[in-house]
Amino acid sequence: MRPNRILAVIPARLESTRLPRKVLREIAGKPLLAWVVEAALRVPQLDGVIVAVDSAEVADLCQQRGWQYQMTSRELASGTDRMHAVAEALEKTHPADIYVNIQGDEPTLTEHHIEALLRPFDLGDHVQATTICVLCTPENITNPNAIKVVTAPDGRALYFSRAAIPYDRENSGDVQYWKHIGLYAYRAATLKRFATLPPSTLEQIERLEQLRLLENNIALYVETVDHDTIGVDTEEDLQRVATLLA
Repeated sequence: MRPNRILAVIPARLESTRLPRKVLREIAGKPLLAWVVEAALRVPQLDGVIVAVDSAEVADLCQQRGWQYQMTSRELASGTDRMHAVAEALEKTHPADIYVNIQGDEPTLTEHHIEALLRPFDLGDHVQATTICVLCTPENITNPNAIKVVTAPDGRALYFSRAAIPYDRENSGDVQYWKHIGLYAYRAATLKRFATLPPSTLEQIERLEQLRLLENNIALYVETVDHDTIGVDTEEDLQRVATLLA
């Protein structure tokens, strides 16, 4: 049985490091952020969608489009921190049982990705956090920017790495590699705990925030999906997505 209230939070930082103002850049006739918000609004399991903004310009876009938003500090280091700030702001008035972290720079994201992210919670209360993955393309197996994940038979993540894991020692060529897609969902208590934990050793080595969960014995369940998403980090990414969505 699903929890009573599921809320999606879309961190939308204006001045991103590699491609500033990207959430406002136009793709196929509408702002990049609109593609993400509209996909989230199509998910029937979500009781609400909030854009976590850090600028008046993005807040203005939300007002124009009729999207719910919450102003958050520009000093917050990550999307998880921004989502936690929203959860704290809602704690006394409209708290959720589960918070879904949807990347604000993935315009090819669909409602099916979010629905898959929520599916493991049907297994029971022991599921505290979830994410998704897709079969890795051959060119991404050795790409350090494509994060690989290995899981146990029950779907629990065993490790995430920028390296090609598992290592094909016998060079059989029969190994399936899974690429992680950076969407997450947390039960409220797990999100609060995660936000208060210091960065972990493996997290700092690999520069992967999700390893903090595993190093603190917080199980992260991974659901597979059929299609990858495209994150927009560069001008080239933007043009690639614009061509695809057009």
